[in-house]
Amino acid sequence: MTTRSFRSKSLPTVSFAACIALLSANAHAACPIELAVYGDAQSGTEIDFTPTGTSAVVTNSFRMILDNNVVLNGIVMWSSGEARPNGSLMYKCPEGDVTGGELAACTLWNGVIYTSDDKGAIGLLPAQGVDAPKTLILPDLGPSLRHSLAYGGSGFSKVPSDVFTLKGCQE
Repeated sequence: MTTRSFRSKSLPTVSFAACIALLSANAHAACPIELAVYGDAQSGTEIDFTPTGTSAVVTNSFRMILDNNVVLNGIVMWSSGEARPNGSLMYKCPEGDVTGGELAACTLWNGVIYTSDDKGAIGLLPAQGVDAPKTLILPDLGPSLRHSLAYGGSGFSKVPSDVFTLKGCQE
């Protein structure tokens, strides 16, 4: 068999395999932020985003799942003026019409949520409908949670870091 005939017979096989690999990579590459799942390797804490629905002010909704089955509810609202995605994590907030004081008492963390890509470029958390960033950065999350009413006792015992990595996409 000549080199030329070998190339012509093996080229379709290689091309087919390359196409399958590209299709597989594209099928797993894109995950919209509203279905993204992030994890913290240090504590095992996860962040699961969920579709927000039709809210005029909340751009993202998520849950933070800590050890001992402690779940914090999170929302993101973009500020006006200097546009920033301001995140809040709440624990056992009262339902219905709540006062500012009640909301402040059950809010464990507030802050801007930053993102990072594979090259280390820092950005801001996107709203729904955009591909999920590779990394989330929630500044001062760990210290805020360690000093919260949900830490210790019957609450969570493993404090997450401020950095979460994309683990997957919900179906």
